[in-house]
Amino acid sequence: MFNPDSLRLPFFDEGHHALHDAAHAWSAEHLTNRVHHGSVDARCQELTRLLGDAGWLRYCVPAAYGGMFEELDSRSLCLMRQTLGYYDGLADFAFVMQGLGSGPISLFGSEALKQKYLPKVARGDMLAAFALSEPDAGSDVAAMTTRATRTASGYRINGVKTWISNADIADFYTVFARVENDEAEGVTAFVVDANTPGLAVTERFDVCAPHPIGTLTFTDCDISVEQRIGMPGQGFKVALQNLDVFRASVGAAALGFAEAALDMGIARATSRPMFGATLADLQITQAAIGDMSTEIDAATLLVYRAAWERDILKQRTTRSAAMAKLFATESAQRIIDRCVQLHGGLGVKVGHPMEMLYREIRALRIYEGATEVQQVVIARETMKNKTGGVQK
Repeated sequence: MFNPDSLRLPFFDEGHHALHDAAHAWSAEHLTNRVHHGSVDARCQELTRLLGDAGWLRYCVPAAYGGMFEELDSRSLCLMRQTLGYYDGLADFAFVMQGLGSGPISLFGSEALKQKYLPKVARGDMLAAFALSEPDAGSDVAAMTTRATRTASGYRINGVKTWISNADIADFYTVFARVENDEAEGVTAFVVDANTPGLAVTERFDVCAPHPIGTLTFTDCDISVEQRIGMPGQGFKVALQNLDVFRASVGAAALGFAEAALDMGIARATSRPMFGATLADLQITQAAIGDMSTEIDAATLLVYRAAWERDILKQRTTRSAAMAKLFATESAQRIIDRCVQLHGGLGVKVGHPMEMLYREIRALRIYEGATEVQQVVIARETMKNKTGGVQK
């Protein structure tokens, strides 16, 4: 977080202040260019090892398994994502995938699963992935068609998952499938090791901000019952509570992107000669900077309110996290677009950090529930919780 006034908000304690300062200093030294060249797979693997060696991945798992806190701390996750997002979108991606992919194990996994996977996640020795989306079941998870049929020794999974981040480089996938012939119906969560027979990465595709992503195909993929996360039929609960932890952090990453854009935009505006003065001397530029600064502060309040509610009030944050993600990502898109405009031609030159930010922000308005889905969630939660209203 780079507005020092924000750290004085009552959402934070001294540990968060120290985390901010340390993460900022480390990132400034180790993440010197958000524009990457060469293999994106190799860079993600390198970043995961770098984050693990520095101890930052400890914030992704509980203390009993090599983590930093007894339970996952949402405010720390948000501070880390905001900081990493400011410097390097791919570093933010590498960080959050360790948390998102292993989060269901931290929240609902058996002791054996926690011991098997979480210490290696915290060290960066294992890469995690989260496999929920399907070709016809993204935001509408109820349309899921991947099946897990009960067998004598475990489950046999058949189906397709797509838009899976870390596809082909993950060591394990948290997979959601609809169970059949089991003690309870409904979706169930499993951990599937990447080398399990019957699991194949059948497609890799490029997106506007490069990162590893692709399609997984399960063909008679047999796993033991010990690889199940939680009880049969609890998969929706597992997925939603995991997303409750990490959805606000998407807004935090967007904050980091927006702050980076604003800093670059101000630097450009104050150094660019324009009509005998500078671009920053124009009132229209000052109005834009005023709007952008206000949106960043508003997004900060929404993001850390949601994280604080989860950490301190110990309550579900379905509504507040949806608000944080919606506003922070949408405002970051507007801020980055304006800062591209301030850069003129440089803002759309491939290889310029501003152009990279323009590509990086777009996906945040889609993943972990698109903006339109967040609007529906907010509306439903608001109507459900409303006790008064206008009389008919």
